[in-house]
Amino acid sequence: MTITYLLRIRPPLGVAKTVIENVKRSFASNATFAEHHKLENIRNIGISAHIDSGKTTLTERILFYTGRIKEMHEVKGKDNVGATMDSMELERQRGITIQSAATYTTWKDHNINIIDTPGHVDFTVEVERALRVLDGAVLVLCSVGGVQSQTLTVNRQMKRYNVPCLAFINKLDRTGANPNRVLGQMRSKLNHNAAFIQLPIGLENNCQGIVDLVKQKALYFEGQLGLTVREDEIPQDMRVECDERRHELIEHLSNVDDAIGEFFLEEKMPSERDIMNAIRRTALKRTFTPVLVGTALKNKGVQPLLDAVVNYLPHPGEVENIALIEKKGAEPQQVILNPARDGKDPFVGLAFKLEAGRFGQLTYLRCYQGVLRKGDSIYNVRSGKKVRLARLVRLHSNNMEDVNEVYAGDIFALFGVDCASGDTFVTDSKLELSMESIFVPDPVVSMAIHPTHSKDRDNFSKAIARFTKEDPTFRFTYDADVKETLVSGMGELHLEIYSQRMEREYNCPVVLGKPKVAFRETLVAPCEFDYLHKKQSGGQGQYARVTGMLEPLPPHLNTNVEFVDETIGTNVPKQFIPGVEKGFRQMAEKGLLSGHRLSGVKFRLIDGAHHIVDSSELAFMLASQGAIKSVFEEGSWQILEPIMMVEVTAPDEFQGTVIGQLNKRHGIITGTEGTEGWFTIHAEVPLNDMFGYAGELRSSTQGKGEFSMEYSRYSPCMPEVQEKLVSDYQASQGIVVDKKQQKKKN
Repeated sequence: MTITYLLRIRPPLGVAKTVIENVKRSFASNATFAEHHKLENIRNIGISAHIDSGKTTLTERILFYTGRIKEMHEVKGKDNVGATMDSMELERQRGITIQSAATYTTWKDHNINIIDTPGHVDFTVEVERALRVLDGAVLVLCSVGGVQSQTLTVNRQMKRYNVPCLAFINKLDRTGANPNRVLGQMRSKLNHNAAFIQLPIGLENNCQGIVDLVKQKALYFEGQLGLTVREDEIPQDMRVECDERRHELIEHLSNVDDAIGEFFLEEKMPSERDIMNAIRRTALKRTFTPVLVGTALKNKGVQPLLDAVVNYLPHPGEVENIALIEKKGAEPQQVILNPARDGKDPFVGLAFKLEAGRFGQLTYLRCYQGVLRKGDSIYNVRSGKKVRLARLVRLHSNNMEDVNEVYAGDIFALFGVDCASGDTFVTDSKLELSMESIFVPDPVVSMAIHPTHSKDRDNFSKAIARFTKEDPTFRFTYDADVKETLVSGMGELHLEIYSQRMEREYNCPVVLGKPKVAFRETLVAPCEFDYLHKKQSGGQGQYARVTGMLEPLPPHLNTNVEFVDETIGTNVPKQFIPGVEKGFRQMAEKGLLSGHRLSGVKFRLIDGAHHIVDSSELAFMLASQGAIKSVFEEGSWQILEPIMMVEVTAPDEFQGTVIGQLNKRHGIITGTEGTEGWFTIHAEVPLNDMFGYAGELRSSTQGKGEFSMEYSRYSPCMPEVQEKLVSDYQASQGIVVDKKQQKKKN
């Protein structure tokens, strides 16, 4: 039935046979998915890169060549269809990926689960949670842009979760393509022990195919849409370069692999199988990164990339996944989960993404151990809630396919499960296992938000409730002082996208106010406190005394808040210590200097006093709050602001203008580099000075300049900025302060 349908759409001659064979294989394997896919035949991979490196285009080609889709569409396509993985209307209009999308396909009897991730730093949590549950990744690099700012971020995330990766240098057809320069940047900027396992045959308009250095064959992609891969001899004019590059590959492998090292020392030539095994061993340990080349848009190099995913990236059994057994009063114990697909062990899964679908909340999970069947009951380890499963689905972008069971190593989704991102699920309620959660960066930009029409308030609150649950970096708060509703996120684009989604998906137009930066307040020098809270006026009173010191943390910890109990003896009974900490942490939420959170401070409780009748946890909480207020009056405070790492790329003739603009915005230039008429400037600029920069850069570079930025660190702000923040806050609070006293205090 499937084949009849495919023939009816009449693919071009030569394409029909290949597509039908792939689809037959794909459908056959999907029908018997759980039974026939051994652990060794599964790959869970993510596709990550800087903005506009070709991730979604590459995923589209992978789905086409594996028979998962019948025809290819472009990200910014003329047919107005858009790429399969960009299922959201906004993504298709803007030509960017906003949400990570999951799909699966088969290649040479291997089941490949793929997650296509966004490139913009504003949606960095999408990459973060995808890499948390994946076993391997493809790092896509543009052959012109090379290693860019977001490439560094993605590389850091891969390192954090210890994810083995392949590098794919894309866009060989672009003018100025230079894969050798990109390889050099991978070694110098990313510190990868990387070497080519493929070389391009021609660049730019002359890109004809690739040379496989391991097999020592030239590969040409012929027929309509590059479906036929033809092997041939290496072109005569490339043989010397290929020999040199193959020798370089063996040399890089010999530095990290003993077996190849022995061949190298004995000056023997390892076989094709020896090299492939060595690449796999070293790639799994993250000691070597194989570099592949191609152009996804021109349909060259995608099939060999799929072969490399199968050959060099790990299956779920080769990755050690650890859960923690947490028991009260004991240190957490580590347990290595069993990835075998025999279903003998109890099910353990991790929820890594939430999405409000057409049928309620859709929860994406990765199964790490055991088997889960339709109709089973699962327990949320964090909340203890039990849920019976009515549906199990596998995802293909925004389409769903029901399955009866899932095994260890599979990525799937559930409906109607109330949970948070990072929750662990088990089928055995006695299993007190929890898996390491997902790293969530702090938001850096806040904006006032309110619906345009007051009648839309219900839809507005529904939208906010959904988006804050789906995206942990999107926060929503109400500021009682300024009587404003605030949303916080990773950048202006992040908040702008959500405001547009509210209008499209909830018919609720909203107004965004001027961006507010997440400033922080910190102490300059240690300050002692000795505070007595005493309230005795008949009946049970309140009595608590706290003595200690508030001191600044070192610069690399200036976003943390720490509490240390250093009391000896019974002057402050141990049952009241949580009250002291609670009072301190409540005060840390809002400083008295400018109304921003405290950070980079350490509260050391050294001594105190209590009353046998009148002391309580509440009294000690109020005493610690009073102690912080006294330190605000006596101590020396400063305001910290977020500093962003900014990377600007533009044509050479605008270099002076761009540097002038960054200097005007208090930027510190940390490095410059140039290639073939273009320059790239790396700078550190306060976020407060970056608003409106996109428009200024475009207008001053004739629309050719582009920039990207990401959070770097918190640093003390300029004195005039601090003065303005303090005076604005005091004006909003109705506080009148003597200017001389204020200057002395700051």
